[in-house]
Amino acid sequence: MTKTYLLQSWNEKMTSPDQDFRFMALSDLTNEITRDPSVFTGDEPAEMKTLEHVMKLIEDTISEVKNQAVQCLGQLTKILRDSHQDFVIEKLISLFNGKDDELRDVAGLALKTVVTNIPENIVGRACSKVGPRLLRQLQTPSTPPEAILEGLTILNILNTRVPDEVAKLEPKPITVFTQLLKHNRVAVRKRAIVTIAQFIPTSSPSVFGTVLRDYISPSWGSSIPLDRKVTAVQLVGAIARTSPQRIGPVVGETLPGLFSAISKDDGELKESCLQSLESLVLRCPQEVTPSLNQIINSALEYIKFDPNYAADDDEDEDEEMAEVDDDDDDDGAADAYSDDEDTSYKIRRSATKVLAAVIGTRPELLSKIYQTVSPVLISRFGDREESVKVEVWATYMVLLNQTSVYSGTLGGRENEAVAGSKRKRQDETMEVEDSPLDLLRSQVAALCKALLKQLQTKSPAATSQAGFQLLIELVTVLPGALSQHASSIISCAKATLSQSGANTTTTLHTTTLSFLSLFFRTHSASCFNTSIPTITPVLLTEATQKHPRVASEAFKVFSSLLQATQPVTSGDWVLQIYKEAVNRLSRNDTDSEVRASAEEVIGNLWISATPTVSGQGGVEWDALRKGARPEGAVRVIKKVAASNVSMPDDWVVQSVEWVLGVLRRSGRGGRVESFECLDVLLAKGTVSDEIIKDVINQLKQYLTIADITVLSQALTTLSLLLEKYSKVTYPIVETQVVGLVSSLACSSLVSGAALSSTEDFYGTLVTVDNQIASHIIPSLMTSLDRAGREGSASNVSKCVARVVKCAMGIAAGTIAEFHKHIKPGTKAKESQIVLSLLTLGEIGRNVDMSIQSNVFNDVLQFYTADSESVRSAAAFASGNICIGNTHIFLPIIVNIIQKDPSRRILALHAIKEVVSNCSHGQLEAVAEVVWTPLFERSDTAEEATRNVASASLGKLAAVDPSRYLGQLRAKLQDPSPAVRATVLSALRYTLVDIASEYDDQLSPLIPEFLSLMSDKDLTVQRLTLSTLNAAARNKPHLVQDHLQQLLPLLYAETVLKPELIRIVEMGPWKHRVDDGLEARKTAYETMYTLLETCLRKLDLNEFLNHVLVSIGDEADEIKVLGFMMLFRLSQVAPTAVAQRLDEATGELEKTMKDVAVTKDTVKQDLERASELQRSCLRAIAGLSKIRTAGTAPSFDAFVSRLEQTKWGPELKELRQGN
Repeated sequence: MTKTYLLQSWNEKMTSPDQDFRFMALSDLTNEITRDPSVFTGDEPAEMKTLEHVMKLIEDTISEVKNQAVQCLGQLTKILRDSHQDFVIEKLISLFNGKDDELRDVAGLALKTVVTNIPENIVGRACSKVGPRLLRQLQTPSTPPEAILEGLTILNILNTRVPDEVAKLEPKPITVFTQLLKHNRVAVRKRAIVTIAQFIPTSSPSVFGTVLRDYISPSWGSSIPLDRKVTAVQLVGAIARTSPQRIGPVVGETLPGLFSAISKDDGELKESCLQSLESLVLRCPQEVTPSLNQIINSALEYIKFDPNYAADDDEDEDEEMAEVDDDDDDDGAADAYSDDEDTSYKIRRSATKVLAAVIGTRPELLSKIYQTVSPVLISRFGDREESVKVEVWATYMVLLNQTSVYSGTLGGRENEAVAGSKRKRQDETMEVEDSPLDLLRSQVAALCKALLKQLQTKSPAATSQAGFQLLIELVTVLPGALSQHASSIISCAKATLSQSGANTTTTLHTTTLSFLSLFFRTHSASCFNTSIPTITPVLLTEATQKHPRVASEAFKVFSSLLQATQPVTSGDWVLQIYKEAVNRLSRNDTDSEVRASAEEVIGNLWISATPTVSGQGGVEWDALRKGARPEGAVRVIKKVAASNVSMPDDWVVQSVEWVLGVLRRSGRGGRVESFECLDVLLAKGTVSDEIIKDVINQLKQYLTIADITVLSQALTTLSLLLEKYSKVTYPIVETQVVGLVSSLACSSLVSGAALSSTEDFYGTLVTVDNQIASHIIPSLMTSLDRAGREGSASNVSKCVARVVKCAMGIAAGTIAEFHKHIKPGTKAKESQIVLSLLTLGEIGRNVDMSIQSNVFNDVLQFYTADSESVRSAAAFASGNICIGNTHIFLPIIVNIIQKDPSRRILALHAIKEVVSNCSHGQLEAVAEVVWTPLFERSDTAEEATRNVASASLGKLAAVDPSRYLGQLRAKLQDPSPAVRATVLSALRYTLVDIASEYDDQLSPLIPEFLSLMSDKDLTVQRLTLSTLNAAARNKPHLVQDHLQQLLPLLYAETVLKPELIRIVEMGPWKHRVDDGLEARKTAYETMYTLLETCLRKLDLNEFLNHVLVSIGDEADEIKVLGFMMLFRLSQVAPTAVAQRLDEATGELEKTMKDVAVTKDTVKQDLERASELQRSCLRAIAGLSKIRTAGTAPSFDAFVSRLEQTKWGPELKELRQGN
């Protein structure tokens, strides 16, 4: 249905002499089309009439009306008929080619709007109409520069949408654009450069070859005019940013021209050369490597470029700059140069950015950078131009961040690898270069001197903030590095915090306070004790500020100060901050962040300044407990109770009562912390009997499987009560709790920490009174019978074994009781047999059953049982009974392995139990007995047998590597794939368990073992990759030195191999099976591990190439691994990743598209797609935080679109969480 009445009204208003009517009619029409695109459906005359009116208003005399007409046309273009689209294009081209400047500008804007919004199905036709005319217009010498600029923009939009159609245009676009590079207007040349750079990626390689041959290469000659050199240099930089794969192969030919041009005496040319060098370093890292030293030297030369300022020598440069800055009224200096005319700062800033690019992408050069670049950067900390100064500081922050990431100061697995590598080299006599951290430490004095001098001078707030951010980064990388400069630093911070509101900002205050908090946490109190009286008055003022961020950070500073100086025995500031914290906690309008920081201060005051706060009447505890959110108070009470501070008994009692109240009210999330706090309070042993009874009564309601975590906590607390308050607790537990716990112990849902807590509860209970042991076991058995099939025999067996272990007097009777159910000819039910076998196994681990040798023989008879669960339980029982006396029982199992094929797999499982649960001493004694029979089982076609054997072999090899590793190595070249697979699996287990003192024996074997990545057998390939993964995770320092050999093999396994894909027919359906998927997935898992543990040894650009491939893999699980690696890379290599965001955009966008629902779609498909999208979204959140303006336009546009979808809120939340 058409809205004729509305269209008629708008058409009448569009012809009105009143400009407001015309404007509103266009606005209303735009809004209606946006709301209802079918407004013209079935009414072609009305559409044409409306379109004619809109096109007429493009030529209106009122600017606002013309602009609104352009906006309206953008929406109309989306819904017009094809013939009407032609009318619009023809009309706009006509206006654009006219001589009226104003109309040409409006027509150009309208054309841009149309080609942006025109539907995909006709944009090609529009291109064929618009393109040739625009190109001919650009060739016409009389075309005004403004029209050229608009024409280039329109062609760029068309190239983005239909590059194939643009490539067919005549005359050839690139030919036309290169002619414009000689235009006398700078703006035209620059726009032509941008346009050429945008066209290169979508054009054929020959197009770039033409540009290089006809324009860039001839521009390096000595007789070429400077403006042409500038244009050529800028073109190189632009192409490097948009199409590094094209310019990469010719970088070696291009760089000499850049180095030659930079030496010319022209400021713009020098700046352009440096900008192009920066782009090449970022976008073509491998290609510029041979010339990297020359690039660094050029940047170091021009970072000092300041022809209008002359210093006597480098050492006095900072001081003389400071004098120039301080003497604002020095007429002599003003006569020497004019800041308005001096553009040399642009050259220095560009040189600084080149150094930042090198530092951000070349972690392997950190030591060299500290030797050559760092001193120069420090010398430029006092640049007289603020923008350059801030850029230099930002560059040094990049250097510190790289040091933090690649020198192991972030902790974690990479740290372990570094430590292991140091251990490995500690006995070597060869000279090793100083580490980046050592070199940084040697330059701290010069850095602090230069930076503090700038912070002490009058500077804009943003500059001062950048300085304190640099100090934060320095202290993060080198804790304690500023000890020698503590007095000056605190004085500088005090001056900054004392500035008037007109000269400072809230952000500067919070940054300064954050630095002070970190400084006090990471430095010894002895270095700043004398400065405390001078800084605390300012900090107290900050703590009273209304702005929540400032007050919160001030409280955090006091917390750090209290922790650093404890015990604090004097100082008025202690009492003052106490009063301010209590004041904040007592008020209902206190911000949550401020409240949390004030709560932390109260806790630290009690621990560090007990004499001062203990005499204040305890008002702080009342204020803490009255808060709306009790979590903070719970943490404070727990912290104080766990400290060495002696708190009065009434405080403990009040706190226990309050925590019990919190437990009643808390949701699931707050209960864990409340239980932990309650345990700390109860452990003091000063709580009355009545309160203990209240605690037990409340704990009983948590003895349920509704919340397993809370159940675990409740059982832990009950165990504590039995231990500390047994006289009161035991009678209640015996009569009211044991039955409940017995029922819970039978549940299969009780596992992990909850099961451990259950076992500990029984152990504590029996320790308190051995007599109850004989009652607990029947209670457990009865509960298991009631549970039926839902019951867990494994859980009950573990609990019974714990009871027996703590009351050995009942061991013989318990063994006899369970043994009767497995005697020959037993009539027991299967469930009873399984329970008996499991229980005898659990008990046998700690009790020598050689006296009851018939028990072991009766267990072995169940190796041939019909039931799988009975056979499994028998293998478990025999293995664990064997641990009790390996001398008697182990030969029997070994004999079965060697002589009884039908029972061999179960005997191997029994051996695995022995190897897994024996002590190290026992293993050394039995290793020789079991090694040979296990090794003989490696050459078998049964994968299950091989897996069990390899697990045991690996653990045995870890016990005596010098003896067994060689035997594993000898089997590597065995012709049987089964043997090779067993050896690799065994090595994987060895890597987990082997002690570090055997690393020297293991290291030479790593390359030989892992060379099997190229084995012809798929299983061997996959296991080799899995072994490399284990080595990288558990022994990264052994892998690092061999990565150069191993990485090519690893990367080769990430490639999708079509020859391993087969089609399986399942009835009427055909299923595609990828036999190489598991190996490929393992390869990517190994890459992720290497990223965590061997980061310093990776070529991140090569690594990133394979990560970008992974996010486009056809397997969702590999995509998830790719997204995880992208997220991690955004944290450790932001500079390198930021340059390649556009390459990832296509696959990211494809993943985030809504799933197409068909008749075959099931719920699991939607859930799987949703999980994949969330993984992708997390990567996008991390990547969006490292993007820089203009570096990745496609990614920026994608993120903007994503923010407008249903994923927008979640993306925002992830960014904040990251």
